[in-house]
Amino acid sequence: MYSNILVNCSNCHTPLQLPPGAASIRCALCQAITLVADPRALPPQPASSPHAPPPPSPYNHAPPGPLPNVHGRKKAVIVGISYKFSRHELKGCINDAKCMRYLLINKYNFPDSSIIMLTEEEDPHGPKFPNKHNIRMAMFWLAQGCQPGDSLVFHYSGHGSQQRNYNGEEADGFDETICPLDFETQGMIVDDEINATLVRPLPHGVRLHALIDACHSGTVMDLPFLCRMTSRGQYVWEDHRPRSGVWKGSNGGEVICFSGCDDHQTSADTSALSKITSTGAMTFCFIQAVERSGPGATYGTILTSMRSAIKNAGSGGSGGGDVVTSLVSMLLTGGSLTTGGLRQEPQLTACEAFDVYRKPFSL
Repeated sequence: MYSNILVNCSNCHTPLQLPPGAASIRCALCQAITLVADPRALPPQPASSPHAPPPPSPYNHAPPGPLPNVHGRKKAVIVGISYKFSRHELKGCINDAKCMRYLLINKYNFPDSSIIMLTEEEDPHGPKFPNKHNIRMAMFWLAQGCQPGDSLVFHYSGHGSQQRNYNGEEADGFDETICPLDFETQGMIVDDEINATLVRPLPHGVRLHALIDACHSGTVMDLPFLCRMTSRGQYVWEDHRPRSGVWKGSNGGEVICFSGCDDHQTSADTSALSKITSTGAMTFCFIQAVERSGPGATYGTILTSMRSAIKNAGSGGSGGGDVVTSLVSMLLTGGSLTTGGLRQEPQLTACEAFDVYRKPFSL
């Protein structure tokens, strides 16, 4: 077993954290890829006793000790906002929310009572209407009181945006945001707040999956590592830790985020994929990838499948909607929005880099 090591970027000399077993790392500032010697050729680390706890995180943010067995609760927050009757209206976001809820209950055995769904179909004066205050409270509820073994899901389908960052923590100079229904009067929810509420409190043994179907959503969870994947399925982890040294990872928990596109891209809702009704492209492709995958699915195969489906739809090919007809057809009729082509690339970010083709996928 090898510890994470620091290497300097071969171009700008910024310190980068090399994931265990990796032979390269991409710098988020200058985009240069730094190649290193085969980690297997490094001097072996001192062997530890079978009963000794593993070494602490190199940044001392996560307590040492073995991970507990997964035996806990399942909780989810699902947000779908259509911005109906406004110039920002979207067609597929409430459909996304319903499909995700159906998937969690019927495939992953999430109790209905443990899912909070915020859409405009709820009481405008109640706690499940997707305004800024209610989304904040729902995120707080999701992370509050979590225990080792808990599995958490946060799904958001709606508008995303960016705003200028002035503290130097963003490689591209912008914070990513999500847009509550009342964002024009109450403001957006910034990635720093999402990270502080959902990511940093999570202890060892808690697992959070975030699914963000929005524009500019690549690093909206502010996680330390982003997986850059080529069209051939080859990948390299990109170090997105703030240069200030502020820790944006969890308190030992596992956090993995699928997002609809890169920070500089926009995300679409479309009927070109399902052939039935409008859905967010990322949400539909995620559900399709999960439904098609067998018991041996990994994060790499899920991400590759999502990217292929969007690429095929963008080039006029078949999106393969039949696979998820059981999910989409349970909806009533929805609006129809066809696009001339999809130009978005789903992204994967995480607290810790890992081998995406070996790590089994599960919610």
